Amino acid sequence: MDTFRTAYVYVRNIFAGILEETDEGYSFSYDPEYLLNEHAGAVSLTLPLSEERYTSRTMFPFFDGLIPEGWLLDIVSRNWKIDLKDRFGLLLVACKDGIGNVSIREECI
Repeated sequence: MDTFRTAYVYVRNIFAGILEETDEGYSFSYDPEYLLNEHAGAVSLTLPLSEERYTSRTMFPFFDGLIPEGWLLDIVSRNWKIDLKDRFGLLLVACKDGIGNVSIREECI
């Protein structure tokens, strides 16, 4: 499985896992160190804490739901010159400082 792009997922500003865009779709896996943290929380109810890798042919609904909609999506797409169909690209640029407790980064900090 070849990885095209990688997103680093943070929960409450703590590195929680990696979301990857692959030639087969998408995968998400929790960081092993994060899973050892007694205060670790799941990214979403649909992605409970697990050592197993989650895979999907399409973008996971939880991550897709983080992407802005409407006029804000238009601004993001226009300012960063990202096609509206490029959901992973939109996720990378628009979800660094999400409204909830999950944020997405292009680099692991």
